[in-house]
Amino acid sequence: MDPGIVGGIAGSAVSYVLLKLDAFVTRELNLKENINRALGDLGIELRGIQNLIKESASKEDPGDNYTGWIQEVRDQAYAIEDVLDLFKLHQEKPWRPFLSLHPIDNLINDIERSLQRIERTRKRYSSITFTRTNSGYYTDHHVRMAPLFNLDTVVGIEEPTKKLVTWALEKKQRLEVMFVVGMAGLGKTTLVHSVFESQWVKLHFYHRVWVTASKSKTTLDILILLVEKFGCTITQRAAADVVLLKQILKQHLLNQRLLDKRYVIVLDDLWVKEVWESLKDAFPKNGKDIRIIITTRRGDIANSCTGDSVDIHKIQPLSPAWAKHLFHQKAFSTNSTCPPDLEEVSESILQECDGLPLGIIEIGIFLSLKSPTKSQWKTLHDSLESELRSTGELSNIMKVLSTSYKDLPYHLKYCFLYTSIFPENNPVKRRRLVRLWIAEGFVIEKRGRTLEEVGEEYLMELIDRNLIKANELDFDGLPKSVGVHSLMLKMILSIAHEENFCTVCTGGAPRNLTPNTRRLSIQKQDFEVSQLLPRVRSFFSFGIAKIKIDANFKLLNVLDIQGTPLEEFPSAITKLLLLLRYLSLRKTNIKSIPSSLSNLRQLEILDLKQTLVTKVPKAVLQLEKLRHLLVYRYNMESALPFDIVQGFKAPKRISELKNLQTLSFVKASVQGRMSWHLRMIQGLDNLTQLRKLGVVELAKEDGASLCHSIGKMPNLRSLSVASLRMDVPLELDAMTNKRPDLLQRLYLKGPLQKFPRWISSLSDLMRIRLKWSSLVENPIPALQNLPHLVELQLLHAYTGTQLKFESRKFPQLKILDLQQLEQLSSIVMEEGSLRCLQKLIISQCNKLVDVPRGIDNLIHLQLLVLYDMPQNAYQLRRLVHHIPCIHSYKQGQLQVFEKD
Repeated sequence: MDPGIVGGIAGSAVSYVLLKLDAFVTRELNLKENINRALGDLGIELRGIQNLIKESASKEDPGDNYTGWIQEVRDQAYAIEDVLDLFKLHQEKPWRPFLSLHPIDNLINDIERSLQRIERTRKRYSSITFTRTNSGYYTDHHVRMAPLFNLDTVVGIEEPTKKLVTWALEKKQRLEVMFVVGMAGLGKTTLVHSVFESQWVKLHFYHRVWVTASKSKTTLDILILLVEKFGCTITQRAAADVVLLKQILKQHLLNQRLLDKRYVIVLDDLWVKEVWESLKDAFPKNGKDIRIIITTRRGDIANSCTGDSVDIHKIQPLSPAWAKHLFHQKAFSTNSTCPPDLEEVSESILQECDGLPLGIIEIGIFLSLKSPTKSQWKTLHDSLESELRSTGELSNIMKVLSTSYKDLPYHLKYCFLYTSIFPENNPVKRRRLVRLWIAEGFVIEKRGRTLEEVGEEYLMELIDRNLIKANELDFDGLPKSVGVHSLMLKMILSIAHEENFCTVCTGGAPRNLTPNTRRLSIQKQDFEVSQLLPRVRSFFSFGIAKIKIDANFKLLNVLDIQGTPLEEFPSAITKLLLLLRYLSLRKTNIKSIPSSLSNLRQLEILDLKQTLVTKVPKAVLQLEKLRHLLVYRYNMESALPFDIVQGFKAPKRISELKNLQTLSFVKASVQGRMSWHLRMIQGLDNLTQLRKLGVVELAKEDGASLCHSIGKMPNLRSLSVASLRMDVPLELDAMTNKRPDLLQRLYLKGPLQKFPRWISSLSDLMRIRLKWSSLVENPIPALQNLPHLVELQLLHAYTGTQLKFESRKFPQLKILDLQQLEQLSSIVMEEGSLRCLQKLIISQCNKLVDVPRGIDNLIHLQLLVLYDMPQNAYQLRRLVHHIPCIHSYKQGQLQVFEKD
C-alpha cells in the first residue's frame, strides 16, 4: 500500500493513543508510582515517534524500510491501547481475577516491553535515509489530468462552461475570483480548461495565464511562475522574496500602458489556504478587469473567502444520461453502442461510478481492452475493490482519490475511515455519526465547546473537503444524513481492511476475522463468532437475523445493533461489556431495561428510540457520564395523531444526570403519582447542560414548573412539549426574565389559551411548530419579527379567518406549512413579505377557496404543495404560473404541475 496512506494510519493511531494515555494518567490519580512513571516514559517515546512520522510525511520517497516500520508502530499503538483498556476493565470489576491474557501483576512488564520494542524500532528507523523529491506530485497531476483533458470526448460540461464564460466576460473593472470546487475526479480542471480555451475568452482577454498550484508548490514558487508568465524580469534577490515578487506583479498589472487590458488567471489544483491568502495581495482589487479561476478539492478554502467579488461554483457529478453516454463512448470505442446482453451489468458498473468522470473513463477504457462478454464485465464489477488497490488494474483511480485522504490531518483520518463501517447506499444520520466518533474517542476537546460541537466541525470540514457528501439537508442547511461516493467507499474499505481499522463482513463465512480485529461491521444474515476476538472495540450489525454477544467483546466501547429483531435486552451486555460508551438498541422489540444497567458506568449514549421500552429503571442514575438518553417511539397505529409520540417514565431523580445533553421524550405525568411527576419536573432545572429536551403528557398545572426549569437551561437548543391530552391546555406563559435564549427549535403540541410572549424574544429561533394550539389570537404578529426563523408550521393552531403577512416581515422564512386551519378563508401576502419563501404547504383548509392574495410577489417560491384543497389544480396552475412546481394531493392521488 501507498506509504503515505500507511503513514497516515500509523500517525492517527499514535495521536489517538496519546490522547487516551494522557486522559488515563490525568484521571487515575492513585496509580502506583512505577506504573505512572512507565506510562509517562511511554508518552515521551510515542511523541518522539509521532514527530518522526510527521517528518517522513514530507518526504516523497521514505525508503524501502518505511512501510514495515510504520506498520510496527501502528501495531504497537494498538497494543498500548489494549493495555490501557484492560487496566480500565480491571477497575470496573475488581472483584474478579484479571484476565489470564494480561494478569494484573504483568501489567508493568507489558508496558516495559512496549517501551523496549518502540525504542528498538526507533533506533532502527533512525538509520533510514529519506530522499526528498517532488516528482510524485507531477505524477499525481499527470494521473489526474491524462484521462480527462481531451476536450473532444468531454460530455456534460456545456452548461457550466457557458455559465463560467458569461461570468468571466462581464466587465466590472475590478478583481473577480471564482472557485471551482468538487471532489477528486469530477473534472474541475477539464471544465476550467474549456473556459480557458473558449474563443470568447481568447477574444476578450489580453493575457491568459495558467499555473498549477499543487501541494508541492509554495507561495514563492507560484509567484515566480506568475511573474515569468507575465514576461517580467526576476532578479536574483526577487527570486527569494515573496513581498518583492508581489510588488513586481502588481506594478506590471497597473502599468499605465496596460490599464485597459483584461486578464484571466487560472490557479489549478489549490491545496493550501495560506498560499491563496498570501497570493491575493499581489493583484489590484480595483481599476483592473482581472478574473482569477481557482480549482480545488478544498471547499473549506473557498468558503473561507468572503465578499461580493468571490463566487463559488460547485461542480456536480454527471447525470445518469451523460454518464451512460461517456461510459459507452469509452467502453465501445467503435460505435459507442452497448450490446443488449451487457446492458444490465453496464448499469451496475455505472451505479458504482456514481457520475464520477474519472471512474467512468478509467473503467470504460479498461473494459474496452477486454472481451465484451458478460462474464468478463461481471468479474470486473465483483472485483472492483481489489482492482482499485495499488497493485490493481484501476490503481490510477485510487491514486487520485487517496490524495485527498492523505491531505487530512491525523484527527480527521480516523473520522473519515469510520464511514467504511456503514453499508453502501445506506446514509448515516449526522448526529449518530458524530456521537459514534465521540464514543470512539476521536473528537478532541476544545475549551468552551462541547464534544458534539467539535464533532460537528469535523464533519463539516470533511464535507467541505469533498470527502463526505451531504445526502439530505435539513431546513437549517445542515445535513440530516451523510455518505461517501461509491468509489471512495471502496478505497476506504481497502484501507480500513489492510490497516486493521475495521473488518466488514458482507456475505459467506467471515474468513477475514483475526484475533487483532478492532472494529466489526456485520452486513450479512445469521452471524455468530466462533473464534476469539479479544480486541474488538466496536460492533455493528445492520438488520441481521441472529447475534450472539459473549465474553469475546470484553473491551467493547461501541455496540450498535439497531434493527436487530431482539425481543429481550441481552443480559450479556450489562454482565460483560463494562467499557461500553455507546449502546444503540434502536428499532428492536425490547420492552424493558434491567437494573443491572448500572454496571455500564462508562456509558455516554443510550439510544432506545423505536423500541417498546416505556420505563427506565432508577439504575440509570448511576451512569454519571451519560450525555444522551433517547427513549421514545412513534406509534403510527395510534387512534389519534396527537398521541403518536410515546415517551417513557423517568426516575424522579433524573436531574442527577448532570452531564445530560439530550433527554427525550420524558413523561411528565403518571396516573396516581402527582407528587412524583411534580418533583421530577422541578428537578429538571439541574440539567443545565441540556441541549435537547422532549416532554410529553404535561398537565396544565405543571406548566409553570416546567417554565421555571426551562429558564435555568442556558444551553437549550431544542424544546418539544406536548400536553396530557388534546383537550388539556399548555400553560407556558410563566417564563421569568430567564429564558432559553439560544433556543433554535420549538415544538408545542396542545391547546394554548394565549400565545407565550417569551417566544417573541427568541432571536435564535429557526423552526417553530404549533400543533392543536387552537389559538383564538393570531400568532403571526408575535412571530413575524424573529430574525432567523426559517420554518413555521401551524397545524390546527389558529381558529381565525385570516392570516396576513405584512411587508418586510419574516425576513428569513423559507418554509410555511399551514394545515387544518378550519376557519381560515383568506391569506394576504403584502408586497415585500416572505421574500425568502421557497416552499408553501397548504393542507385541509377547506374554507380557503381563493389563491393567497399576493402569492405572485413571492419570486423565490419553488414549490407549492396542496393537500385536499378545494381549488382546481389546473386552474390554479394558470393563476400561479411563476411557481416552478405544484404538487396537488386529492384523496391520496398526486398530480404534479411543472413550469413550462
